[in-house]
Amino acid sequence: MNMKLFVLSVLAICVVGAGIWLMIEMRKTPDTGSASALKSEGRMPSIESASGWLNSPPLTDADLRGKVVLVEFWTYSCINWRRQLPYVRAWAEKYKDKGLVVIGVHTPEFDFEKDIGHVRQGVKDTQVDFPVAIDSEYSIWNAFANRYWPALYFVDAKGNIRHHQFGEGDYERSERVIQELLSEAGSSDFDRSLVSVDPPGAEAEADWNDLYSGENYVGYDRTQGFASPGGAQLDKAHVYELPSVLRLNDWALSGNWTFGRQPTTLNAAGGIVRYRFHARDLHIVMGPGASVTPIRFRVSIDGQPPGEAHGVDVDDQGNGAITEPRMYQLIRLTGPVSDRTFEIEFFDSGAQIFSFTFG
Repeated sequence: MNMKLFVLSVLAICVVGAGIWLMIEMRKTPDTGSASALKSEGRMPSIESASGWLNSPPLTDADLRGKVVLVEFWTYSCINWRRQLPYVRAWAEKYKDKGLVVIGVHTPEFDFEKDIGHVRQGVKDTQVDFPVAIDSEYSIWNAFANRYWPALYFVDAKGNIRHHQFGEGDYERSERVIQELLSEAGSSDFDRSLVSVDPPGAEAEADWNDLYSGENYVGYDRTQGFASPGGAQLDKAHVYELPSVLRLNDWALSGNWTFGRQPTTLNAAGGIVRYRFHARDLHIVMGPGASVTPIRFRVSIDGQPPGEAHGVDVDDQGNGAITEPRMYQLIRLTGPVSDRTFEIEFFDSGAQIFSFTFG
Protein backbone atom coordinates (compact mmCIF):
# COMPACT_ATOMS: atom_id res chain seq x y z
CA MET A 1 0.00 0.00 0.00
CA ASN A 2 1.23 3.52 -0.81
CA MET A 3 2.58 5.04 2.44
CA LYS A 4 0.87 8.38 1.83
CA LEU A 5 -2.51 6.75 1.32
CA PHE A 6 -2.02 4.70 4.49
CA VAL A 7 -1.11 7.63 6.69
CA LEU A 8 -3.77 9.96 5.27
CA SER A 9 -6.42 10.88 7.85
CA VAL A 10 -5.36 8.58 10.68
CA LEU A 11 -4.84 8.85 14.41
CA ALA A 12 -1.55 8.00 16.09
CA ILE A 13 -1.16 6.30 19.45
CA CYS A 14 2.00 5.73 21.47
CA VAL A 15 1.97 1.97 22.09
CA VAL A 16 4.03 -0.18 24.42
CA GLY A 17 5.84 -3.12 22.84
CA ALA A 18 8.01 -3.76 19.83
CA GLY A 19 5.97 -1.78 17.29
CA ILE A 20 7.30 1.58 16.12
CA TRP A 21 3.92 3.25 15.77
CA LEU A 22 0.27 2.27 15.60
CA MET A 23 -2.25 3.99 13.36
CA ILE A 24 -6.05 3.76 13.67
CA GLU A 25 -8.56 4.98 11.08
CA MET A 26 -10.26 8.22 12.14
CA ARG A 27 -13.11 8.66 9.69
CA LYS A 28 -15.76 6.68 11.49
CA THR A 29 -19.48 7.28 11.72
CA PRO A 30 -20.04 9.20 14.97
CA ASP A 31 -21.55 7.12 17.75
CA THR A 32 -24.54 9.12 18.92
CA GLY A 33 -25.95 6.50 21.28
CA SER A 34 -26.42 7.42 24.92
CA ALA A 35 -23.98 6.26 27.56
CA SER A 36 -26.83 4.43 29.27
CA ALA A 37 -26.77 2.00 26.32
CA LEU A 38 -23.12 1.18 26.96
CA LYS A 39 -22.38 -2.13 28.55
CA SER A 40 -20.11 -2.40 31.53
CA GLU A 41 -16.52 -3.23 30.62
CA GLY A 42 -15.83 -4.42 34.14
CA ARG A 43 -15.04 -2.85 37.48
CA MET A 44 -12.51 -0.07 37.68
CA PRO A 45 -9.30 -1.53 39.15
CA SER A 46 -7.90 0.03 42.29
CA ILE A 47 -5.53 2.98 41.98
CA GLU A 48 -4.23 2.64 45.54
CA SER A 49 -0.98 1.04 44.32
CA ALA A 50 0.26 4.44 43.06
CA SER A 51 3.75 5.11 44.45
CA GLY A 52 3.00 8.81 44.85
CA TRP A 53 0.63 11.61 43.98
CA LEU A 54 0.93 15.11 42.54
CA ASN A 55 -1.68 17.89 42.83
CA SER A 56 -3.61 15.85 45.39
CA PRO A 57 -3.30 13.79 48.55
CA PRO A 58 -3.51 10.05 47.81
CA LEU A 59 -6.95 9.12 46.49
CA THR A 60 -8.48 5.88 47.71
CA ASP A 61 -11.21 3.74 46.23
CA ALA A 62 -13.48 5.06 48.97
CA ASP A 63 -12.75 8.65 47.93
CA LEU A 64 -14.07 7.88 44.44
CA ARG A 65 -17.23 6.09 45.52
CA GLY A 66 -20.28 7.78 43.99
CA LYS A 67 -18.14 9.88 41.62
CA VAL A 68 -17.87 9.74 37.85
CA VAL A 69 -14.17 9.12 37.18
CA LEU A 70 -12.12 9.77 34.07
CA VAL A 71 -8.80 7.90 34.21
CA GLU A 72 -6.18 9.07 31.72
CA PHE A 73 -2.99 7.10 31.16
CA TRP A 74 -0.22 9.39 29.97
CA THR A 75 3.50 9.98 29.87
CA TYR A 76 4.77 13.51 29.72
CA SER A 77 7.00 13.25 26.62
CA CYS A 78 4.23 11.76 24.39
CA ILE A 79 3.04 14.07 21.59
CA ASN A 80 -0.26 12.19 21.28
CA TRP A 81 -1.04 12.91 24.92
CA ARG A 82 0.01 16.55 24.53
CA ARG A 83 -2.57 17.01 21.78
CA GLN A 84 -5.30 15.32 23.83
CA LEU A 85 -4.49 17.25 27.01
CA PRO A 86 -6.35 20.51 26.18
CA TYR A 87 -9.64 18.60 26.09
CA VAL A 88 -9.01 16.66 29.30
CA ARG A 89 -7.90 19.85 31.02
CA ALA A 90 -11.07 21.60 29.88
CA TRP A 91 -13.33 18.72 30.98
CA ALA A 92 -11.65 18.61 34.40
CA GLU A 93 -12.34 22.33 34.89
CA LYS A 94 -15.87 22.35 33.50
CA TYR A 95 -17.22 19.35 35.43
CA LYS A 96 -15.14 19.38 38.62
CA ASP A 97 -18.08 20.72 40.66
CA LYS A 98 -20.61 18.45 38.92
CA GLY A 99 -19.32 15.11 40.18
CA LEU A 100 -16.41 14.36 37.80
CA VAL A 101 -12.97 13.37 39.09
CA VAL A 102 -10.16 13.33 36.51
CA ILE A 103 -7.11 11.27 37.45
CA GLY A 104 -3.99 11.29 35.33
CA VAL A 105 -2.06 8.05 35.75
CA HIS A 106 1.53 8.79 34.76
CA THR A 107 3.12 5.57 33.49
CA PRO A 108 6.57 6.19 31.95
CA GLU A 109 7.65 5.21 28.46
CA PHE A 110 11.31 6.17 28.88
CA ASP A 111 13.53 5.59 31.90
CA PHE A 112 13.95 9.32 32.61
CA GLU A 113 10.17 9.58 33.08
CA LYS A 114 10.43 7.38 36.17
CA ASP A 115 12.07 10.29 38.03
CA ILE A 116 9.30 12.00 40.00
CA GLY A 117 11.20 15.28 39.83
CA HIS A 118 11.03 15.16 36.04
CA VAL A 119 7.34 14.27 36.18
CA ARG A 120 6.70 17.15 38.58
CA GLN A 121 8.40 19.54 36.16
CA GLY A 122 6.41 18.06 33.27
CA VAL A 123 3.17 18.61 35.20
CA LYS A 124 4.15 22.23 35.78
CA ASP A 125 5.26 22.86 32.20
CA THR A 126 2.06 21.41 30.69
CA GLN A 127 -0.27 23.00 33.24
CA VAL A 128 -1.79 19.77 34.51
CA ASP A 129 -3.73 20.71 37.65
CA PHE A 130 -5.88 17.61 38.22
CA PRO A 131 -4.67 14.73 40.47
CA VAL A 132 -1.78 12.68 39.09
CA ALA A 133 -1.04 9.14 40.28
CA ILE A 134 2.60 8.09 39.85
CA ASP A 135 2.71 4.62 38.29
CA SER A 136 6.41 4.13 37.53
CA GLU A 137 6.24 0.38 38.20
CA TYR A 138 3.23 -0.14 35.87
CA SER A 139 1.04 -1.55 38.64
CA ILE A 140 -2.07 0.47 37.72
CA TRP A 141 -1.30 0.11 34.01
CA ASN A 142 -1.23 -3.68 34.35
CA ALA A 143 -4.36 -3.75 36.51
CA PHE A 144 -6.22 -2.01 33.66
CA ALA A 145 -4.46 -4.23 31.07
CA ASN A 146 -3.68 -0.98 29.29
CA ARG A 147 -1.24 -0.73 26.35
CA TYR A 148 -1.58 2.80 25.05
CA TRP A 149 -0.61 6.42 25.67
CA PRO A 150 -2.92 8.25 25.87
CA ALA A 151 -5.82 6.09 27.00
CA LEU A 152 -9.06 7.25 28.62
CA TYR A 153 -11.32 5.07 30.78
CA PHE A 154 -14.77 6.44 31.67
CA VAL A 155 -16.10 5.09 34.98
CA ASP A 156 -19.64 5.52 36.26
CA ALA A 157 -20.64 6.39 39.82
CA LYS A 158 -21.04 2.67 40.64
CA GLY A 159 -17.40 1.98 39.75
CA ASN A 160 -17.96 0.34 36.38
CA ILE A 161 -15.92 1.17 33.28
CA ARG A 162 -18.49 2.13 30.65
CA HIS A 163 -16.37 3.43 27.79
CA HIS A 164 -12.76 3.79 26.71
CA GLN A 165 -10.84 5.82 24.15
CA PHE A 166 -7.36 4.86 22.94
CA GLY A 167 -5.37 7.67 21.35
CA GLU A 168 -6.33 11.12 20.18
CA GLY A 169 -9.64 12.16 18.71
CA ASP A 170 -13.35 11.39 19.19
CA TYR A 171 -13.59 14.29 21.65
CA GLU A 172 -17.29 14.98 21.08
CA ARG A 173 -18.20 11.38 21.88
CA SER A 174 -15.96 11.40 24.95
CA GLU A 175 -17.56 14.51 26.40
CA ARG A 176 -21.06 13.19 25.69
CA VAL A 177 -20.17 10.06 27.65
CA ILE A 178 -19.03 12.22 30.58
CA GLN A 179 -22.30 14.15 30.47
CA GLU A 180 -24.43 11.01 30.35
CA LEU A 181 -22.57 9.38 33.22
CA LEU A 182 -22.99 12.54 35.29
CA SER A 183 -26.71 12.53 34.48
CA GLU A 184 -26.98 8.90 35.55
CA ALA A 185 -25.36 9.89 38.85
CA GLY A 186 -28.01 12.57 39.41
CA SER A 187 -26.18 15.67 38.21
CA SER A 188 -28.13 17.81 35.74
CA ASP A 189 -27.18 21.45 36.32
CA PHE A 190 -24.33 21.65 33.81
CA ASP A 191 -23.96 23.26 30.42
CA ARG A 192 -24.68 20.64 27.74
CA SER A 193 -22.66 22.44 25.09
CA LEU A 194 -19.24 21.00 24.29
CA VAL A 195 -15.95 22.56 25.30
CA SER A 196 -14.09 24.49 22.63
CA VAL A 197 -10.30 24.55 22.62
CA ASP A 198 -7.78 26.24 20.34
CA PRO A 199 -4.43 25.21 21.81
CA PRO A 200 -1.12 26.75 20.72
CA GLY A 201 2.31 25.24 20.20
CA ALA A 202 2.79 21.50 20.57
CA GLU A 203 -0.80 21.02 21.78
CA ALA A 204 -2.30 22.08 18.46
CA GLU A 205 -4.03 19.34 16.49
CA ALA A 206 -1.83 17.61 13.94
CA ASP A 207 -2.20 18.36 10.23
CA TRP A 208 -3.58 14.88 9.56
CA ASN A 209 -4.19 15.50 5.86
CA ASP A 210 -0.50 16.15 5.20
CA LEU A 211 1.18 13.83 7.72
CA TYR A 212 3.27 11.12 6.05
CA SER A 213 5.90 10.60 8.77
CA GLY A 214 5.22 8.49 11.85
CA GLU A 215 6.80 8.37 15.27
CA ASN A 216 10.27 6.83 15.17
CA TYR A 217 12.48 5.84 18.09
CA VAL A 218 16.21 6.45 18.06
CA GLY A 219 17.35 3.69 20.44
CA TYR A 220 17.99 0.32 18.82
CA ASP A 221 15.08 -1.36 20.63
CA ARG A 222 12.55 0.15 18.23
CA THR A 223 14.19 2.27 15.56
CA GLN A 224 13.71 2.03 11.81
CA GLY A 225 15.10 3.80 8.78
CA PHE A 226 18.65 4.29 10.11
CA ALA A 227 20.77 5.08 7.05
CA SER A 228 24.34 5.92 8.13
CA PRO A 229 26.85 3.80 6.16
CA GLY A 230 27.78 0.62 8.02
CA GLY A 231 24.64 0.63 10.12
CA ALA A 232 24.32 0.91 13.89
CA GLN A 233 27.11 -0.22 16.23
CA LEU A 234 25.27 -1.13 19.41
CA ASP A 235 26.25 0.03 22.88
CA LYS A 236 29.71 1.35 21.96
CA ALA A 237 31.20 4.64 20.84
CA HIS A 238 31.43 4.89 17.07
CA VAL A 239 32.07 7.65 14.54
CA TYR A 240 29.19 7.82 12.05
CA GLU A 241 28.90 9.52 8.68
CA LEU A 242 25.94 10.95 6.80
CA PRO A 243 24.86 9.28 3.56
CA SER A 244 24.77 11.31 0.36
CA VAL A 245 20.99 10.85 0.05
CA LEU A 246 18.17 10.18 2.52
CA ARG A 247 14.88 8.65 1.47
CA LEU A 248 11.63 9.80 3.07
CA ASN A 249 11.50 8.75 6.75
CA ASP A 250 15.15 7.71 6.85
CA TRP A 251 17.57 9.27 9.32
CA ALA A 252 21.32 9.27 9.96
CA LEU A 253 24.07 10.37 12.33
CA SER A 254 27.37 12.20 11.95
CA GLY A 255 30.01 12.30 14.67
CA ASN A 256 30.87 10.20 17.69
CA TRP A 257 27.75 8.57 19.17
CA THR A 258 26.83 5.58 21.30
CA PHE A 259 23.77 3.84 19.86
CA GLY A 260 21.91 2.69 22.97
CA ARG A 261 18.77 0.69 23.77
CA GLN A 262 16.63 3.76 24.54
CA PRO A 263 18.68 6.88 23.83
CA THR A 264 21.49 7.43 21.39
CA THR A 265 24.11 9.56 23.16
CA LEU A 266 26.56 12.08 21.72
CA ASN A 267 30.13 11.54 22.97
CA ALA A 268 31.83 14.60 21.44
CA ALA A 269 30.71 18.07 20.38
CA GLY A 270 29.79 18.58 16.75
CA GLY A 271 27.44 15.62 16.33
CA ILE A 272 24.64 15.85 13.76
CA VAL A 273 21.28 14.10 13.30
CA ARG A 274 19.63 14.38 9.88
CA TYR A 275 16.05 13.27 9.09
CA ARG A 276 13.99 13.28 5.88
CA PHE A 277 10.32 13.85 6.80
CA HIS A 278 6.94 15.00 5.52
CA ALA A 279 4.85 16.80 8.16
CA ARG A 280 3.99 20.27 9.40
CA ASP A 281 5.59 19.73 12.81
CA LEU A 282 8.75 17.96 13.93
CA HIS A 283 9.56 17.21 17.57
CA ILE A 284 12.39 15.35 19.31
CA VAL A 285 12.33 13.77 22.74
CA MET A 286 15.81 14.45 24.10
CA GLY A 287 17.68 15.17 27.31
CA PRO A 288 21.02 16.44 28.63
CA GLY A 289 22.15 13.09 30.04
CA ALA A 290 24.67 13.62 32.82
CA SER A 291 25.39 17.21 31.80
CA VAL A 292 24.57 19.82 34.44
CA THR A 293 24.76 22.67 31.93
CA PRO A 294 22.50 23.27 28.92
CA ILE A 295 23.52 21.53 25.69
CA ARG A 296 23.45 24.01 22.83
CA PHE A 297 22.19 23.09 19.38
CA ARG A 298 21.09 24.60 16.09
CA VAL A 299 18.50 23.22 13.67
CA SER A 300 18.06 23.81 9.95
CA ILE A 301 15.60 22.75 7.30
CA ASP A 302 16.82 22.02 3.78
CA GLY A 303 20.16 23.52 4.82
CA GLN A 304 18.72 26.89 5.90
CA PRO A 305 17.70 28.47 9.24
CA PRO A 306 14.02 27.72 9.90
CA GLY A 307 12.92 31.38 10.03
CA GLU A 308 9.14 31.52 10.53
CA ALA A 309 9.06 27.71 10.48
CA HIS A 310 10.79 27.45 13.86
CA GLY A 311 9.11 25.56 16.68
CA VAL A 312 8.46 26.88 20.16
CA ASP A 313 11.80 25.58 21.49
CA VAL A 314 14.10 27.35 19.01
CA ASP A 315 14.46 30.85 17.60
CA ASP A 316 14.19 31.84 13.94
CA GLN A 317 17.89 31.04 13.43
CA GLY A 318 17.31 27.55 14.82
CA ASN A 319 19.19 28.09 18.08
CA GLY A 320 18.11 26.22 21.19
CA ALA A 321 19.35 24.31 24.21
CA ILE A 322 18.54 21.06 25.98
CA THR A 323 17.90 21.92 29.62
CA GLU A 324 15.87 18.91 30.79
CA PRO A 325 14.62 15.59 29.40
CA ARG A 326 11.37 16.22 27.52
CA MET A 327 9.83 16.69 24.09
CA TYR A 328 11.12 19.70 22.13
CA GLN A 329 9.16 21.22 19.25
CA LEU A 330 11.73 22.26 16.66
CA ILE A 331 9.82 22.79 13.38
CA ARG A 332 6.37 24.12 12.57
CA LEU A 333 6.05 24.81 8.86
CA THR A 334 4.04 27.86 7.86
CA GLY A 335 3.85 27.18 4.14
CA PRO A 336 3.10 24.15 1.98
CA VAL A 337 4.08 20.81 3.45
CA SER A 338 6.39 18.62 1.36
CA ASP A 339 9.32 16.25 1.77
CA ARG A 340 11.95 18.21 3.75
CA THR A 341 15.35 17.53 5.28
CA PHE A 342 15.79 18.40 8.95
CA GLU A 343 19.18 18.66 10.62
CA ILE A 344 20.23 19.33 14.20
CA GLU A 345 23.86 20.01 15.19
CA PHE A 346 24.99 19.90 18.82
CA PHE A 347 27.73 22.22 20.05
CA ASP A 348 28.25 20.33 23.31
CA SER A 349 28.64 16.64 24.12
CA GLY A 350 26.21 14.60 26.18
CA ALA A 351 22.96 15.03 24.25
CA GLN A 352 20.63 12.04 24.44
CA ILE A 353 18.10 11.49 21.65
CA PHE A 354 15.08 9.23 22.29
CA SER A 355 12.51 9.67 19.51
CA PHE A 356 11.14 11.78 16.68
CA THR A 357 7.44 12.65 16.50
CA PHE A 358 5.48 14.59 13.92
CA GLY A 359 2.24 16.50 13.53
